[in-house]
Amino acid sequence: MQTVVIVIHLMVVLAMIGVVLLQKSEGGGLGIGGGGGGGGGGFLSSRGTANVLTRATAVLAAIFFATSLILSILAGVERKPSSILQQSGATPGQAPGSQGPATPVAPGGSLLDRFQQPSAPAQQPQGPATPQAPRSQ
Repeated sequence: MQTVVIVIHLMVVLAMIGVVLLQKSEGGGLGIGGGGGGGGGGFLSSRGTANVLTRATAVLAAIFFATSLILSILAGVERKPSSILQQSGATPGQAPGSQGPATPVAPGGSLLDRFQQPSAPAQQPQGPATPQAPRSQ
């Protein structure tokens, strides 16, 4: 579905570029409807051509706007809301960025409760296992 809308969107863009380039600018530009054609207000007179091209530009612009909205809606359909707390690398009980195993959170507890729990005391480095003679300086 999205591919079809993109193809239509691109065709409208190309048609709009062509129609805009065909319009007569104030300086003459690439306009088609130059001098000589007898009769005022005819379909192929400069004024009649300008009206047709102006209307075609307006219609193409409306179609461009509609296809842009459709594409944005189709892109938004596939998105699903996600929690910032559950990032890709972290498990539900693990803080983002931590390397160790997850500390279980008590049922009904919160993340703050986990950080307030006392942690195990750090082990102090022990001295050498065998006695050593003092060094002389």
